[in-house]
Amino acid sequence: MPSRRSPISPETMNADVAARLDEAADLLRDQDANPFRVQAYRHAAQTVRSLQESVGDLFHREGLEGLERLPTIGSGIARAIRTMVLSGYFPMLERLRDAGDPARVLETVPGVGRRLAQRLHDELGVETLEQLEVASHDGSLGDLAGFGEKKVRGIQEALAGRLGRRRAAPTTPAGEPGVQELLDVDREYREKAAAGRLRLITPRRFNPQRSAWLPIMHTQRGDRHYTVLFSNTAQAHRLGRTKDWVVLYHDGRDGEQQCTVVTASRGPLRGRRVVRGREAECEGAPALSHRIA
Repeated sequence: MPSRRSPISPETMNADVAARLDEAADLLRDQDANPFRVQAYRHAAQTVRSLQESVGDLFHREGLEGLERLPTIGSGIARAIRTMVLSGYFPMLERLRDAGDPARVLETVPGVGRRLAQRLHDELGVETLEQLEVASHDGSLGDLAGFGEKKVRGIQEALAGRLGRRRAAPTTPAGEPGVQELLDVDREYREKAAAGRLRLITPRRFNPQRSAWLPIMHTQRGDRHYTVLFSNTAQAHRLGRTKDWVVLYHDGRDGEQQCTVVTASRGPLRGRRVVRGREAECEGAPALSHRIA
């Protein structure tokens, strides 16, 4: 199995990328994802494995468009291959393996290794790159031992490059889901979880008994695929929100996106489900009454 963070060597590029796509297909199948989505990853793996040149050389020569022109390679898988070529990292696969460990996302930032990523999550409650960016500017990151001024500045520069386009975009960028769609996916997940209709997986974190307790759902809205889980983070456990906070991952125009839906505890939306960071949009969305205590 390819290592989690190691770069992919040019000599084994196609074999490694294909192996990761095949593993994603296996995990999606085991987690009751749409069979057509499973087959898409399986066929993409076969295409990459049969290429006469390195998929990395193809990307560097023809860009994302060159990957999308390959048979059986859709835009979402093409973006995943691009990420693997550039970083040796496949975020969706890591999440399927680890049941949504947010520290895995944080440690993809230059200057943040596994140990620091875990401290960021456990001590500051940072779960996303956007939250890490806020922490780098509000002083909380600088107050954490191990983050000197030079390291903080480097993290700010790295995040500016990765998040700049999303930060400057409108509230709901073209092609991205509106809050009503996100809330409907949240509703579907919580209803199926409450009814015991979802596959349970065994998270590695905060699970000393190694029990299968975390429901996972793969669903679709139009051409957009979602993977959905309850939040299995230190903060969710500490606040007793592991059956309330729902994390949605979906394929977006700029790669995989993530958002969290919670029950608002204050303000005009109190008691309603809201998408964190998009509360203003949620005020105009019809309230969805289903709620899990």
